[in-house]
Amino acid sequence: MTFLKSLENRRSIYALGKNIENPDQAIETIKQAVRLSPSAFNSQTTRVLFVTGAAQEKLWGEIVADAVHASMKAQGVPESAFEGTKAKLDGFKAAYGTALFFEDQEVVKNLQEQFVLYADNFPVWSEQASGITSVNAWTALAELGIGANLQHYNPLIDEEVAKAFHVPASWKLRGELVFGSIEAKAGEKEFMDDDARFMSAN
Repeated sequence: MTFLKSLENRRSIYALGKNIENPDQAIETIKQAVRLSPSAFNSQTTRVLFVTGAAQEKLWGEIVADAVHASMKAQGVPESAFEGTKAKLDGFKAAYGTALFFEDQEVVKNLQEQFVLYADNFPVWSEQASGITSVNAWTALAELGIGANLQHYNPLIDEEVAKAFHVPASWKLRGELVFGSIEAKAGEKEFMDDDARFMSAN
């Protein structure tokens, strides 16, 4: 399988289940993708928390659901509107697990102090590392025939996630990669015109 074919196969799969043949392989694949992903100054700022089983149920059925519900209520959103959101969250809960991607701010801070000239850049490079790493993990799962979708309920859930799963204080949540068996494939993907997206200079 070529690299570009692997990228093509990486899609947002929302109909996910728990029927993964080899869960240990899936988690080890994510770990290897994290290890192999580049970061500025080889800083390796990315951290990952894996939640499965009861922890998966708690994450989506309690922590995220309660946080989103409270936020919608505070904004005056009608209670009926939450039903559609809850159905979406139940879909994530039905997946095998979630890899929560964090960036270690202690490492970022130390780099800022060590390389003052680039101090303003390290938070940006950390964000880039998080994006690169999570998509690499997502693509690697697709090669195994495992579906996934990337969510961003942070910072709404940060405090409760840290409390529930004893996350180190320096870890900053950046995204939640939900993964599981593919119960329904993604639809066709549309692309914008190349003329609007690419330029050339000679």
